[in-house]
Amino acid sequence: MAHFWQGLRTGGWLTAQRARGYSLILLAICSIAFAGWIALSDGLIDRNGKPLGTDFSNVYAAGALTWQGRSAQAYEPSLQHAAEKAVFGGRDVPFYGWHYPPFFFAIAFLVAAVPYGCGLAIWLVASFAAYLAMLRAILPRGETLLIAAAFPAVFINIGHGQNGFLTAALLGGALHFLDRRPWLAGVLIGVLAYKPQFGVLIPIALLAGQRWNAIIAASATVGALAALSFAILGGDVWHAFFDSMKFTQTIVLEQGDTGWEKIQSIFSAARNLGANVPTAYAIQAALALLLAGSIAWLWHGDAAFELKAAALALGSLLATPYVLDYDLVVLAVAIAFFARHGLAHGFRDWEISICAAAWLVPLLSRGIAGATAIPLGLIAELVFYGLLLRRAVLDHATANNLRQLAQA
Repeated sequence: MAHFWQGLRTGGWLTAQRARGYSLILLAICSIAFAGWIALSDGLIDRNGKPLGTDFSNVYAAGALTWQGRSAQAYEPSLQHAAEKAVFGGRDVPFYGWHYPPFFFAIAFLVAAVPYGCGLAIWLVASFAAYLAMLRAILPRGETLLIAAAFPAVFINIGHGQNGFLTAALLGGALHFLDRRPWLAGVLIGVLAYKPQFGVLIPIALLAGQRWNAIIAASATVGALAALSFAILGGDVWHAFFDSMKFTQTIVLEQGDTGWEKIQSIFSAARNLGANVPTAYAIQAALALLLAGSIAWLWHGDAAFELKAAALALGSLLATPYVLDYDLVVLAVAIAFFARHGLAHGFRDWEISICAAAWLVPLLSRGIAGATAIPLGLIAELVFYGLLLRRAVLDHATANNLRQLAQA
Protein backbone atom coordinates (compact mmCIF):
# COMPACT_ATOMS: atom_id res chain seq x y z
CA MET A 1 0.00 0.00 0.00
CA ALA A 2 2.86 2.36 0.82
CA HIS A 3 4.31 1.70 -2.63
CA PHE A 4 0.93 2.52 -4.20
CA TRP A 5 0.68 5.91 -2.48
CA GLN A 6 4.31 6.63 -3.26
CA GLY A 7 3.58 6.05 -6.93
CA LEU A 8 0.58 8.39 -6.83
CA ARG A 9 2.57 11.07 -5.03
CA THR A 10 5.50 11.03 -7.42
CA GLY A 11 3.52 10.20 -10.56
CA GLY A 12 5.95 7.41 -11.32
CA TRP A 13 3.09 5.11 -12.30
CA LEU A 14 2.37 7.16 -15.44
CA THR A 15 5.17 6.36 -17.85
CA ALA A 16 5.13 7.57 -21.46
CA GLN A 17 4.47 4.00 -22.59
CA ARG A 18 1.47 3.65 -20.30
CA ALA A 19 0.07 7.03 -21.37
CA ARG A 20 0.21 5.92 -25.01
CA GLY A 21 -1.26 2.52 -24.16
CA TYR A 22 -4.18 3.91 -22.15
CA SER A 23 -4.89 6.42 -24.91
CA LEU A 24 -4.91 3.76 -27.61
CA ILE A 25 -7.26 1.53 -25.59
CA LEU A 26 -9.72 4.35 -24.92
CA LEU A 27 -9.54 5.55 -28.53
CA ALA A 28 -10.26 2.05 -29.82
CA ILE A 29 -13.18 1.45 -27.45
CA CYS A 30 -14.83 4.78 -28.22
CA SER A 31 -14.28 4.40 -31.98
CA ILE A 32 -16.02 1.02 -31.92
CA ALA A 33 -18.85 2.49 -29.86
CA PHE A 34 -19.34 5.35 -32.33
CA ALA A 35 -19.28 2.96 -35.28
CA GLY A 36 -21.96 0.82 -33.63
CA TRP A 37 -24.01 3.90 -32.73
CA ILE A 38 -24.05 5.01 -36.37
CA ALA A 39 -24.62 1.50 -37.75
CA LEU A 40 -27.66 0.95 -35.52
CA SER A 41 -29.24 4.31 -36.33
CA ASP A 42 -32.28 4.74 -38.53
CA GLY A 43 -30.85 7.08 -41.13
CA LEU A 44 -29.97 10.25 -39.24
CA ILE A 45 -31.89 9.22 -36.09
CA ASP A 46 -30.25 7.06 -33.44
CA ARG A 47 -31.79 4.21 -31.45
CA ASN A 48 -32.99 6.66 -28.79
CA GLY A 49 -34.94 8.77 -31.27
CA LYS A 50 -32.35 11.58 -31.22
CA PRO A 51 -30.55 13.04 -34.22
CA LEU A 52 -26.99 11.94 -34.83
CA GLY A 53 -24.91 14.72 -33.38
CA THR A 54 -27.89 15.73 -31.17
CA ASP A 55 -27.09 19.40 -30.44
CA PHE A 56 -25.75 20.00 -33.95
CA SER A 57 -29.36 19.79 -35.13
CA ASN A 58 -30.01 23.23 -33.60
CA VAL A 59 -27.05 24.70 -35.51
CA TYR A 60 -28.16 23.13 -38.78
CA ALA A 61 -31.78 24.20 -38.30
CA ALA A 62 -30.71 27.77 -37.50
CA GLY A 63 -28.64 27.73 -40.67
CA ALA A 64 -31.62 26.50 -42.67
CA LEU A 65 -33.71 29.36 -41.27
CA THR A 66 -30.95 31.77 -42.26
CA TRP A 67 -30.99 30.48 -45.83
CA GLN A 68 -34.75 31.18 -45.78
CA GLY A 69 -34.25 34.71 -44.45
CA ARG A 70 -35.80 33.84 -41.07
CA SER A 71 -32.80 33.88 -38.73
CA ALA A 72 -34.63 35.58 -35.87
CA GLN A 73 -37.03 32.63 -35.62
CA ALA A 74 -34.20 30.44 -34.34
CA TYR A 75 -34.56 32.21 -30.97
CA GLU A 76 -38.25 31.28 -30.70
CA PRO A 77 -38.38 27.74 -29.23
CA SER A 78 -41.51 26.59 -31.08
CA LEU A 79 -40.30 27.86 -34.45
CA GLN A 80 -36.78 26.52 -33.93
CA HIS A 81 -38.19 23.12 -32.96
CA ALA A 82 -40.33 23.10 -36.10
CA ALA A 83 -37.23 23.87 -38.16
CA GLU A 84 -35.36 21.01 -36.47
CA LYS A 85 -38.18 18.59 -37.25
CA ALA A 86 -38.19 19.77 -40.87
CA VAL A 87 -34.49 18.87 -41.16
CA PHE A 88 -35.42 15.24 -40.45
CA GLY A 89 -38.48 15.05 -42.66
CA GLY A 90 -40.97 16.02 -39.98
CA ARG A 91 -39.92 13.33 -37.49
CA ASP A 92 -40.61 14.19 -33.85
CA VAL A 93 -37.06 14.77 -32.66
CA PRO A 94 -36.26 16.39 -29.26
CA PHE A 95 -35.88 20.16 -29.06
CA TYR A 96 -32.37 21.61 -28.92
CA GLY A 97 -32.38 25.35 -28.28
CA TRP A 98 -30.37 27.98 -30.16
CA HIS A 99 -28.70 30.30 -27.61
CA TYR A 100 -25.79 31.83 -29.51
CA PRO A 101 -25.13 35.50 -30.38
CA PRO A 102 -26.15 36.39 -33.94
CA PHE A 103 -22.65 36.28 -35.39
CA PHE A 104 -22.59 32.51 -34.88
CA PHE A 105 -25.17 32.29 -37.66
CA ALA A 106 -22.14 32.44 -40.00
CA ILE A 107 -21.19 28.88 -38.98
CA ALA A 108 -24.80 27.72 -39.10
CA PHE A 109 -25.24 29.21 -42.56
CA LEU A 110 -22.17 27.41 -43.91
CA VAL A 111 -22.94 23.94 -42.54
CA ALA A 112 -26.56 24.16 -43.72
CA ALA A 113 -25.36 24.62 -47.30
CA VAL A 114 -24.86 20.84 -47.57
CA PRO A 115 -26.95 17.84 -46.40
CA TYR A 116 -27.12 17.30 -42.63
CA GLY A 117 -24.73 14.34 -42.48
CA CYS A 118 -22.11 16.16 -44.56
CA GLY A 119 -22.52 19.34 -42.52
CA LEU A 120 -22.02 17.41 -39.28
CA ALA A 121 -18.92 15.66 -40.63
CA ILE A 122 -17.38 18.90 -41.94
CA TRP A 123 -18.08 20.69 -38.65
CA LEU A 124 -16.55 17.98 -36.47
CA VAL A 125 -13.54 17.23 -38.68
CA ALA A 126 -12.63 20.91 -39.18
CA SER A 127 -13.02 21.89 -35.53
CA PHE A 128 -11.25 18.73 -34.33
CA ALA A 129 -8.31 19.48 -36.64
CA ALA A 130 -8.10 23.01 -35.20
CA TYR A 131 -8.16 21.57 -31.67
CA LEU A 132 -5.34 19.12 -32.44
CA ALA A 133 -3.24 21.75 -34.20
CA MET A 134 -3.61 24.09 -31.23
CA LEU A 135 -2.52 21.47 -28.69
CA ARG A 136 0.40 20.39 -30.88
CA ALA A 137 1.54 24.02 -31.02
CA ILE A 138 1.35 24.35 -27.23
CA LEU A 139 3.05 21.03 -26.52
CA PRO A 140 5.12 19.95 -29.55
CA ARG A 141 5.84 16.37 -28.52
CA GLY A 142 5.36 13.09 -30.33
CA GLU A 143 2.62 11.79 -28.02
CA THR A 144 0.58 14.99 -27.90
CA LEU A 145 -1.78 14.22 -30.80
CA LEU A 146 -2.59 10.70 -29.56
CA ILE A 147 -3.29 11.78 -25.98
CA ALA A 148 -5.28 14.81 -27.19
CA ALA A 149 -7.36 12.65 -29.53
CA ALA A 150 -8.11 10.14 -26.76
CA PHE A 151 -9.09 12.81 -24.21
CA PRO A 152 -12.56 11.66 -23.02
CA ALA A 153 -14.15 15.09 -23.50
CA VAL A 154 -13.43 14.64 -27.21
CA PHE A 155 -15.92 11.78 -27.45
CA ILE A 156 -18.58 13.66 -25.50
CA ASN A 157 -18.19 16.61 -27.84
CA ILE A 158 -18.41 14.39 -30.94
CA GLY A 159 -21.50 12.63 -29.62
CA HIS A 160 -23.24 15.96 -29.17
CA GLY A 161 -21.93 17.52 -32.39
CA GLN A 162 -20.94 20.42 -30.19
CA ASN A 163 -18.48 23.29 -30.29
CA GLY A 164 -16.01 22.28 -27.57
CA PHE A 165 -13.26 21.81 -30.18
CA LEU A 166 -13.77 25.34 -31.50
CA THR A 167 -13.86 26.86 -28.02
CA ALA A 168 -10.65 25.09 -27.00
CA ALA A 169 -8.92 25.95 -30.29
CA LEU A 170 -9.77 29.65 -29.96
CA LEU A 171 -8.81 29.98 -26.30
CA GLY A 172 -5.71 27.79 -26.58
CA GLY A 173 -4.65 29.52 -29.79
CA ALA A 174 -5.10 32.95 -28.22
CA LEU A 175 -2.93 31.98 -25.26
CA HIS A 176 -0.32 30.40 -27.51
CA PHE A 177 0.00 33.54 -29.64
CA LEU A 178 -0.41 36.10 -26.85
CA ASP A 179 3.30 36.85 -26.45
CA ARG A 180 4.46 36.49 -30.04
CA ARG A 181 1.44 37.78 -32.00
CA PRO A 182 -0.81 39.70 -29.58
CA TRP A 183 -3.03 41.15 -32.31
CA LEU A 184 -3.88 37.66 -33.60
CA ALA A 185 -4.46 36.52 -30.03
CA GLY A 186 -6.91 39.39 -29.57
CA VAL A 187 -8.79 38.44 -32.73
CA LEU A 188 -9.14 34.84 -31.51
CA ILE A 189 -10.41 36.09 -28.15
CA GLY A 190 -12.91 38.30 -29.95
CA VAL A 191 -14.23 35.36 -31.97
CA LEU A 192 -14.56 33.40 -28.71
CA ALA A 193 -17.33 35.85 -27.81
CA TYR A 194 -19.68 33.39 -29.54
CA LYS A 195 -19.57 31.71 -26.08
CA PRO A 196 -19.78 34.86 -23.93
CA GLN A 197 -20.03 32.93 -20.66
CA PHE A 198 -16.38 31.89 -21.07
CA GLY A 199 -15.17 35.47 -21.27
CA VAL A 200 -15.69 36.40 -17.62
CA LEU A 201 -12.03 36.16 -16.57
CA ILE A 202 -10.27 36.95 -19.84
CA PRO A 203 -10.54 40.77 -19.54
CA ILE A 204 -9.25 40.56 -15.95
CA ALA A 205 -6.22 38.55 -17.05
CA LEU A 206 -5.44 40.84 -19.97
CA LEU A 207 -5.81 43.98 -17.88
CA ALA A 208 -3.70 42.57 -15.03
CA GLY A 209 -1.05 41.52 -17.52
CA GLN A 210 -1.25 44.86 -19.37
CA ARG A 211 -1.83 43.12 -22.71
CA TRP A 212 -3.07 46.28 -24.40
CA ASN A 213 -2.68 45.15 -28.03
CA ALA A 214 -4.68 42.00 -27.38
CA ILE A 215 -7.38 44.00 -25.57
CA ILE A 216 -7.70 46.43 -28.49
CA ALA A 217 -7.81 43.62 -31.06
CA ALA A 218 -10.38 41.62 -29.06
CA SER A 219 -12.64 44.66 -28.58
CA ALA A 220 -12.40 45.59 -32.27
CA THR A 221 -13.18 42.02 -33.32
CA VAL A 222 -16.30 41.79 -31.15
CA GLY A 223 -17.46 45.16 -32.44
CA ALA A 224 -16.85 44.16 -36.05
CA LEU A 225 -18.69 40.84 -35.65
CA ALA A 226 -21.66 42.55 -34.04
CA ALA A 227 -21.77 45.25 -36.73
CA LEU A 228 -21.53 42.74 -39.57
CA SER A 229 -24.27 40.54 -38.17
CA PHE A 230 -26.46 43.60 -37.66
CA ALA A 231 -25.83 44.80 -41.21
CA ILE A 232 -26.41 41.38 -42.81
CA LEU A 233 -29.20 39.94 -40.66
CA GLY A 234 -30.85 43.12 -39.42
CA GLY A 235 -31.65 44.48 -35.98
CA ASP A 236 -34.55 42.08 -35.38
CA VAL A 237 -32.18 39.16 -34.88
CA TRP A 238 -30.35 40.98 -32.08
CA HIS A 239 -33.67 41.91 -30.48
CA ALA A 240 -34.72 38.25 -30.65
CA PHE A 241 -31.40 37.15 -29.14
CA PHE A 242 -31.75 39.43 -26.11
CA ASP A 243 -35.38 38.39 -25.65
CA SER A 244 -34.35 34.72 -25.66
CA MET A 245 -31.84 35.16 -22.85
CA LYS A 246 -34.60 34.99 -20.23
CA PHE A 247 -35.66 31.56 -21.54
CA THR A 248 -32.05 30.37 -21.51
CA GLN A 249 -31.51 31.59 -17.96
CA THR A 250 -34.72 30.33 -16.36
CA ILE A 251 -35.52 27.12 -18.23
CA VAL A 252 -32.15 25.83 -19.39
CA LEU A 253 -30.00 26.91 -16.45
CA GLU A 254 -32.03 27.68 -13.32
CA GLN A 255 -34.60 24.90 -13.73
CA GLY A 256 -32.03 22.43 -15.00
CA ASP A 257 -33.87 21.49 -18.19
CA THR A 258 -30.52 20.46 -19.67
CA GLY A 259 -29.87 18.12 -16.73
CA TRP A 260 -27.90 18.92 -13.59
CA GLU A 261 -25.56 16.02 -14.26
CA LYS A 262 -24.54 17.54 -17.61
CA ILE A 263 -23.84 21.03 -16.27
CA GLN A 264 -20.42 21.05 -14.59
CA SER A 265 -20.61 24.30 -12.60
CA ILE A 266 -20.78 24.89 -8.88
CA PHE A 267 -24.19 26.49 -9.51
CA SER A 268 -25.48 23.23 -10.95
CA ALA A 269 -23.90 21.18 -8.18
CA ALA A 270 -25.61 23.34 -5.56
CA ARG A 271 -28.98 23.07 -7.33
CA ASN A 272 -28.59 19.31 -7.71
CA LEU A 273 -27.95 19.04 -3.97
CA GLY A 274 -31.14 20.99 -3.16
CA ALA A 275 -30.06 24.65 -2.99
CA ASN A 276 -32.52 27.26 -4.20
CA VAL A 277 -31.68 29.57 -7.10
CA PRO A 278 -30.48 32.62 -5.06
CA THR A 279 -28.24 30.43 -2.89
CA ALA A 280 -26.75 28.69 -5.93
CA TYR A 281 -26.06 32.06 -7.57
CA ALA A 282 -24.43 33.33 -4.37
CA ILE A 283 -22.12 30.30 -4.26
CA GLN A 284 -21.26 30.75 -7.94
CA ALA A 285 -20.59 34.47 -7.42
CA ALA A 286 -18.32 33.77 -4.45
CA LEU A 287 -16.29 31.30 -6.50
CA ALA A 288 -16.11 33.73 -9.42
CA LEU A 289 -14.76 36.47 -7.14
CA LEU A 290 -12.08 34.14 -5.76
CA LEU A 291 -11.13 33.14 -9.28
CA ALA A 292 -11.01 36.76 -10.44
CA GLY A 293 -8.72 37.70 -7.56
CA SER A 294 -6.36 34.79 -8.13
CA ILE A 295 -6.26 35.35 -11.90
CA ALA A 296 -5.45 39.04 -11.38
CA TRP A 297 -2.68 38.07 -8.94
CA LEU A 298 -1.20 35.47 -11.28
CA TRP A 299 -1.29 37.59 -14.42
CA HIS A 300 0.06 40.69 -12.70
CA GLY A 301 2.87 38.77 -11.05
CA ASP A 302 5.95 36.92 -12.25
CA ALA A 303 4.52 33.41 -12.44
CA ALA A 304 5.50 31.35 -15.47
CA PHE A 305 3.29 32.06 -18.46
CA GLU A 306 2.31 28.38 -18.68
CA LEU A 307 0.77 28.59 -15.20
CA LYS A 308 -1.04 31.81 -16.08
CA ALA A 309 -2.44 30.26 -19.26
CA ALA A 310 -3.47 27.01 -17.57
CA ALA A 311 -5.19 28.89 -14.74
CA LEU A 312 -7.10 31.14 -17.16
CA ALA A 313 -8.32 28.18 -19.24
CA LEU A 314 -9.40 26.28 -16.14
CA GLY A 315 -10.82 29.35 -14.41
CA SER A 316 -12.92 30.14 -17.48
CA LEU A 317 -14.70 26.81 -16.99
CA LEU A 318 -15.17 27.34 -13.26
CA ALA A 319 -16.35 30.97 -13.34
CA THR A 320 -19.52 30.44 -15.38
CA PRO A 321 -22.70 28.81 -14.06
CA TYR A 322 -23.41 27.35 -17.51
CA VAL A 323 -20.70 24.93 -18.59
CA LEU A 324 -21.57 21.54 -20.07
CA ASP A 325 -19.46 18.40 -19.99
CA TYR A 326 -18.62 18.76 -23.68
CA ASP A 327 -17.10 22.15 -22.81
CA LEU A 328 -14.52 20.25 -20.77
CA VAL A 329 -12.53 19.95 -24.00
CA VAL A 330 -11.07 23.25 -22.75
CA LEU A 331 -9.49 21.27 -19.91
CA ALA A 332 -7.03 19.96 -22.49
CA VAL A 333 -5.66 23.49 -22.87
CA ALA A 334 -4.97 23.75 -19.13
CA ILE A 335 -3.42 20.28 -19.03
CA ALA A 336 -1.18 21.00 -22.03
CA PHE A 337 0.19 24.26 -20.62
CA PHE A 338 0.73 22.72 -17.19
CA ALA A 339 2.43 19.68 -18.71
CA ARG A 340 4.71 21.97 -20.72
CA HIS A 341 5.77 23.73 -17.53
CA GLY A 342 6.29 20.49 -15.63
CA LEU A 343 8.29 18.87 -18.41
CA ALA A 344 10.57 21.92 -18.56
CA HIS A 345 11.02 22.45 -14.81
CA GLY A 346 10.11 19.13 -13.22
CA PHE A 347 6.89 18.00 -11.54
CA ARG A 348 6.22 18.36 -7.85
CA ASP A 349 4.39 15.84 -5.64
CA TRP A 350 0.91 14.82 -6.82
CA GLU A 351 1.00 16.98 -9.93
CA ILE A 352 1.19 14.16 -12.48
CA SER A 353 -1.56 12.13 -10.79
CA ILE A 354 -3.88 15.13 -10.46
CA CYS A 355 -3.28 16.03 -14.11
CA ALA A 356 -4.12 12.46 -15.09
CA ALA A 357 -7.30 12.60 -13.00
CA ALA A 358 -8.33 15.84 -14.72
CA TRP A 359 -7.72 14.17 -18.10
CA LEU A 360 -9.92 11.20 -17.19
CA VAL A 361 -12.74 12.95 -15.34
CA PRO A 362 -14.95 13.89 -18.35
CA LEU A 363 -15.45 10.16 -18.91
CA LEU A 364 -17.02 9.77 -15.46
CA SER A 365 -18.48 13.11 -14.41
CA ARG A 366 -21.94 12.86 -15.96
CA GLY A 367 -22.59 9.29 -14.89
CA ILE A 368 -21.45 9.81 -11.30
CA ALA A 369 -23.34 13.10 -10.92
CA GLY A 370 -26.50 11.48 -12.29
CA ALA A 371 -26.24 8.46 -9.98
CA THR A 372 -24.99 10.09 -6.78
CA ALA A 373 -25.21 13.91 -7.21
CA ILE A 374 -21.46 14.04 -6.52
CA PRO A 375 -20.01 16.71 -8.88
CA LEU A 376 -16.84 14.82 -9.72
CA GLY A 377 -15.97 17.06 -12.66
CA LEU A 378 -16.25 20.20 -10.55
CA ILE A 379 -14.19 18.65 -7.74
CA ALA A 380 -11.42 17.66 -10.15
CA GLU A 381 -11.34 21.15 -11.66
CA LEU A 382 -11.14 22.82 -8.25
CA VAL A 383 -8.35 20.51 -7.13
CA PHE A 384 -6.47 21.15 -10.36
CA TYR A 385 -6.90 24.91 -9.98
CA GLY A 386 -5.60 24.73 -6.41
CA LEU A 387 -2.64 22.76 -7.72
CA LEU A 388 -1.86 25.52 -10.23
CA LEU A 389 -1.90 28.19 -7.51
CA ARG A 390 0.24 26.01 -5.25
CA ARG A 391 2.77 25.55 -8.04
CA ALA A 392 2.92 29.32 -8.67
CA VAL A 393 3.50 30.02 -4.95
CA LEU A 394 6.17 27.32 -4.60
CA ASP A 395 7.95 28.40 -7.77
CA HIS A 396 7.95 32.00 -6.53
CA ALA A 397 9.39 30.93 -3.17
CA THR A 398 12.08 28.84 -4.86
CA ALA A 399 13.08 31.74 -7.10
CA ASN A 400 13.33 34.06 -4.09
CA ASN A 401 15.52 31.59 -2.23
CA LEU A 402 17.83 31.26 -5.21
CA ARG A 403 18.11 35.03 -5.51
CA GLN A 404 18.94 35.34 -1.82
CA LEU A 405 21.60 32.64 -2.10
CA ALA A 406 23.12 34.39 -5.12
CA GLN A 407 23.28 37.68 -3.22
CA ALA A 408 24.76 36.12 -0.05
